[in-house]
Amino acid sequence: MVLVVVLVGLIVASRINLNDYAIQPGTAQPVQPFITVPADKAHPVAQPVLLTDVNVTRVTALSYLYFRLQGDTQIQPIVNVIGGTPPSEFDAQGTVEMDQAEAAALTAGLRRLGYTVTTRAVGAVVFTVWPGTPAWGKLSVGDVITAVDGTPTLSANAVTTVLHRYHSGQTVTLSVERGGKGKPVPVVVTLHSSVVDLGPGPSGKPVLVTVDLGIQPEDQVTHTYPFPASIDVTGIGGPSAGLAMTLGVIDALSGGDLTGRTRVAATGTMDDQGNVGDVGGVPQKTVAVERAGAKIFLVPPQEYKAAESKASGGLKVYAVSTLDQALAVIAAHGGHVPPVASPHTAAA
Repeated sequence: MVLVVVLVGLIVASRINLNDYAIQPGTAQPVQPFITVPADKAHPVAQPVLLTDVNVTRVTALSYLYFRLQGDTQIQPIVNVIGGTPPSEFDAQGTVEMDQAEAAALTAGLRRLGYTVTTRAVGAVVFTVWPGTPAWGKLSVGDVITAVDGTPTLSANAVTTVLHRYHSGQTVTLSVERGGKGKPVPVVVTLHSSVVDLGPGPSGKPVLVTVDLGIQPEDQVTHTYPFPASIDVTGIGGPSAGLAMTLGVIDALSGGDLTGRTRVAATGTMDDQGNVGDVGGVPQKTVAVERAGAKIFLVPPQEYKAAESKASGGLKVYAVSTLDQALAVIAAHGGHVPPVASPHTAAA
């Protein structure tokens, strides 16, 4: 009887979610298998750059003590990890961010090699839908809004500007590409004012805003590349592999020996202009890349101290805020970095 009670208690505890996430070291793996370029332009890569991630797990009443006892695990309140994002949308947001990161990384890498890449605004992608608002249940993260009542909306700002013409109680018809694919379908929404908690602000107090539709839109753009090329990272969400992906593109198209056979790992977002942005989970990522045998770890400047605190003598950490800085570090350690090409040198 006692055993039955204990088992029931364990089952119940495993299903009670606490308001915390556990952040643990993930993997450090070669970026090259995720990158596809034409066979006549590709080079075998001798020592691929490593991308790294973290495992983010919802803490339960049962797992709390286990995570607390893990030296390389951080337990963070939900609000510190996802802000005001509904937990149900966390994974979907990661997918949207990764899609955007892949496109920006490919663009930055090709442009660094002298290829011309053009971009075109095509709509506003839904990044958040807040519960209790008119959009809840009608729109999903990843949907792309291309028009409001027939007025084209090719950016997040365009959606906001058009909606300012309406007031609470009015009905609008949105043209929506479901999941960002296919032909737009009409979605009818009746606007009403809702107060949304965006999570803690700089003072630690909740940031409350009033919305009539209930979404956070972001710009959706499409890129035209000089030849068929793609990055498709599966099983990882978020934009933090951007720098590693960009280096992988350059490696594949410039000779295959970018790192000089030194094991290099990188984390940081990448925009299409070659700027490196801040990411989270760097202490845990440092543990992962060191376990994978990396000798150099490139991180955003904001995360340098966090990475240094976890690195041993065998791993050198460097702060980089641009792609050019990252390439300079690699060159200084024997890497074979291609010269800067003019936009016309390599254009297809």
